Amino acid sequence: MKTLTLLRHAKSGWDDPVARDFDRPLNPKGQRAAAMMGRHLRTEGLEFDHVLASPAVRVVETLAQVATGYGSDLAPHWDQRLYLASAGTLLDLVHELPDGADRVLFSGHNPGLEELVLLLAGENGLRDSVEVKFPTASLAEMRFAVDRWADVKPGAGALLRFTRPRDLDPTLGPDYN
Repeated sequence: MKTLTLLRHAKSGWDDPVARDFDRPLNPKGQRAAAMMGRHLRTEGLEFDHVLASPAVRVVETLAQVATGYGSDLAPHWDQRLYLASAGTLLDLVHELPDGADRVLFSGHNPGLEELVLLLAGENGLRDSVEVKFPTASLAEMRFAVDRWADVKPGAGALLRFTRPRDLDPTLGPDYN
C-alpha cells in the first residue's frame, strides 16, 4: 500500500509587492491556516517517509508553519518541477518516488494538485468536494493498492480524507478576513 497526501500552499499575500509570482509570501491568515493544518496532521497521526515540495516562497513558508504546528521538521526535498505543475507532471513525479517510501507528502499549487486528485481518485463524496474547490492549505490523502509508485494509475486511488482549513476553524474560511 502507498499513501499520497497532497497539501496546497496556504493563502498568500497578493498585496505584497514582489517582482515574481514565485516570491509571493503567505499572508497572516495563511500562516494561521498552515500552523492549524500542522496541528491537524499531528492529531491525526499522519507521518511521512518522504516530502516533496515546490521551492516557491509560499510553499516554503507553508511547510515551515505546518512544521511548527506538527511539532517536527518535515525535511522536504525541494523540486522546481512542482512549481505550478500540471497533473501530468505531478503524476510523473509520483511514478519517480522511491518505492521504499510508503507515505509521501506533496506540497505545491493549484490547479495541478486538485487535478491530480481528480485524476487519481475513484468516485466518492470526498472527490465531489475536491471537484468543487481545493482551497489554499487544504489536504487530500489517497491510498493505492500497489507496491511500487510506478504502478499508480488514474482512477485507482481511494480518497481517504479531504480537509480544508475552515473544517478545522471556521474563521479560516472564505467568509472571514
